[in-house]
Amino acid sequence: MRMSYSIEGGDFSAAGRASSEVKRTLKQFNISPLVLRRIAVALYEAEMNVVAHARNGAMQVDIQPHSISVVIEDEGPGIEDIARAMEEGFSTATEEVRQMGFGAGMGLPNIKKNSDRMILTSTPGVGTRLELTVNF
Repeated sequence: MRMSYSIEGGDFSAAGRASSEVKRTLKQFNISPLVLRRIAVALYEAEMNVVAHARNGAMQVDIQPHSISVVIEDEGPGIEDIARAMEEGFSTATEEVRQMGFGAGMGLPNIKKNSDRMILTSTPGVGTRLELTVNF
């Protein structure tokens, strides 16, 4: 099963809709609550990164019998130093985003922690591509 979602940068009122819809769909497949939680956390964090940092993005979801693979691509500032961005607490979020309660620098570390496979590539000034897989 494949699903696609558009993500609008800066639209915090719609933030989390795509990840919530994927979670609702996966509940129908009787996936264990622990695995479902891991997927929900990873997708929510990825979606919020697009909303907080990029102009726009897309989430492509591929549900297989024993795994979910997701690709999130955005058009935005990109990530200058991926190794640094993976450090807990490191954030480039604006003060405005932080005042809304986001931008604590835990997004990418949480995605990695909750995924079985994560590949992050980015071109500064162009955008970012995140691929993740969670097995069930």
